[in-house]
Amino acid sequence: MASDASTQAAYKIIDHTYDTVVVGAGGSGLRATMGSAEAGLKTACITKVFPTRSHTVAAQG
Repeated sequence: MASDASTQAAYKIIDHTYDTVVVGAGGSGLRATMGSAEAGLKTACITKVFPTRSHTVAAQG
């Protein structure tokens, strides 16, 4: 990842460590996230939109 002084000054970079990273917060993504967390794994769910705006939820109307 390329970075310059202005980027480093504007944003504090924090490293995170997870056992499981789920990409997408649709129905399957959220279920996978919950299952991993319930199994005791440190889990993150990453999505580009607010979870209630995912395609699965939006398709329901």
